[in-house]
Amino acid sequence: MADYKAIKGHHIETVAGDPSVLQVGDIWYNSTLGKVRGAKLAAGAWASGGSMNTNRNLMGTAGTQTAGSIFGGGPHPKTVHEYYDGSSWTEVADINTARLSGFGDGTQTASFLASGSDATSSPRAFDETEIWNGTAWTEVADLGTARYGAAGCGTTTAALGFGGYSGPETTTDYKIVESYDGSSWTEIADMNTARQFLGGVGIQTAALAISGTTDGGGSASATSEEWNGTAWAEGNNMNAARYYPGAAGIQTAALAFGGGAPPQVDSTEEYDGTSWVEVANLSTARYTLKGAGTQTSALAAGGPPPVGTATEEWDKSVTASSLTSS
Repeated sequence: MADYKAIKGHHIETVAGDPSVLQVGDIWYNSTLGKVRGAKLAAGAWASGGSMNTNRNLMGTAGTQTAGSIFGGGPHPKTVHEYYDGSSWTEVADINTARLSGFGDGTQTASFLASGSDATSSPRAFDETEIWNGTAWTEVADLGTARYGAAGCGTTTAALGFGGYSGPETTTDYKIVESYDGSSWTEIADMNTARQFLGGVGIQTAALAISGTTDGGGSASATSEEWNGTAWAEGNNMNAARYYPGAAGIQTAALAFGGGAPPQVDSTEEYDGTSWVEVANLSTARYTLKGAGTQTSALAAGGPPPVGTATEEWDKSVTASSLTSS
């Protein structure tokens, strides 16, 4: 068995207290307490953040907990775009086409929004894509298949969109997956399960499709699928089926929260690339919300009234604790 020095490259250090910067897996001797101590992830928790300026749900999101953004949304199609700085939201330049139920990702200053609908009594599915450069939104290449209720992930030059719904024109749930290279969308390998109103996280070559519905919103799914850049593979199911969830993180360290079952749920689950584990609940049960950030530092925003401006922040900090023998 390898010793600590073989793994970390140095012996256990002696510290008068605990290190000022903690990294998971670090071990040290606290000379003040006279104990061997280690750094580990504490249990996460949700806390209230600053309220959005505009009540909405079903918007696009991008960025992190301290540098996030939301754009578009419903229930009536919106063009509003807001930045989050870790405490409050500020309005910036609007998107060009008002829409809800599109998918987006990227960073606060380099994001994209694709697909969506106009949410009339007979909603029209959109194929339009817009790119944000930190100053203005620009329309770029259309999707190959117009849809809404899809999920996506990636960047403005390497994005992925998957699933969705065509609306009353054909009432079709989609397995369709499209990849964006900064110039055009190309259809690639389908998901295994056609669905809409799902969550998505990851990058273009390593994505995770989370839950959703396969029958127009009536029944929630617990299915998750993993994309490796070539094909989709079924992952383990979530503990609680849901649609319209919020999501954050990457394929091997994901967070999914809220959603509809129905009714609305407040449960949060973590994914480690193999299995889902239930963790601390949202403060307020809701669906049609959106998320951004990482598994340890996430943002949950929006949802149907009366929580349409509510923001919650998820934190799972690194803490020090004494080691015990067994």
